[in-house]
Amino acid sequence: MNRQKMILAILLVLLVLAIIYSFARQPRPKRAKSLKYTPGVAAVSSRPTSNATGAVRADDKKLHLELLDKEFPHFSGFRRNIFKPIFHEEMKLPLATSSPSVRPTLPVPPPPPSPSLPPPLPQQIVEATPIQRDMARFTFLGFLKKDNKKTIFLSSDKEIYLVKKGDTIAGKYEVSNLTEEALTIHPLIDGGEIIIPLVENRALVAPRH
Repeated sequence: MNRQKMILAILLVLLVLAIIYSFARQPRPKRAKSLKYTPGVAAVSSRPTSNATGAVRADDKKLHLELLDKEFPHFSGFRRNIFKPIFHEEMKLPLATSSPSVRPTLPVPPPPPSPSLPPPLPQQIVEATPIQRDMARFTFLGFLKKDNKKTIFLSSDKEIYLVKKGDTIAGKYEVSNLTEEALTIHPLIDGGEIIIPLVENRALVAPRH
């Protein structure tokens, strides 16, 4: 309990010291000795007035009539056209935007005439030889080989003929050889050999002899 009282007393002493220190630091107002100008009395200007200024002001009140008789030079005015640059640019604009000159179109030359083709040659009708006419009457139907013997089947006028090697066809042509692909004959009158290809279900076509 005594300790708390002691702390409280110390705090009170510190508070009093702080108040005294702040009061001592506060600035005090100063007093002037005497006023230079007395209140309510007009101040007298110490700046001297010059006589020249007064003379000029007095002269400004006079009317100078001699200035009316004086002749001033005539104003001739400006001769330069200040609007010339503007109209000059406007005159150039139509020239810049003028349409280009149209060149006349040249006529297109007519195309060259196409070369005339020679007329087609008339087809020459080749007449069949007697051997070709005789062989065209027969149609090859098939081929048979038995015991090394070869036989072909020919048809003519709705009749079927079995032809072997050594037989005679149409009483004029002897068969000299037979294969699966060709028939070899020779005329009994003129001689020589004629080879005829064999195509199934097709007429015999003999070469020109």
